[in-house]
Amino acid sequence: MKRFTASLLLASSLFVATVAAAPSPAAAGRKDAAPAAKEDNYPLKTCVVSGEALGSMGDYVNYVHKEAGKPDRIVRFCCDGCIDDFKKEPARFLKKIDDAAAAKATKK
Repeated sequence: MKRFTASLLLASSLFVATVAAAPSPAAAGRKDAAPAAKEDNYPLKTCVVSGEALGSMGDYVNYVHKEAGKPDRIVRFCCDGCIDDFKKEPARFLKKIDDAAAAKATKK
């Protein structure tokens, strides 16, 4: 009986440790819980494809654009429907983001 109790106690401890070590919502990629110490550096307040305000159609969509030989980039859209249009001409839309980031940097 002591062995069973000790095993149960060990299993419970491991479960609690696993739950406590689970990533925070921000670390899991959710936008609704922004990290307190990190400023949101995304340069646009509108969808790069439609021009609609981010959040105007519910939660905005974070999309990870991957390109060989370049770092991954987060692109925000007003809805899932804009992702397909982005994929047709990513360079055009990434330029809009880069231009907005450069303008934001010169304002500081």
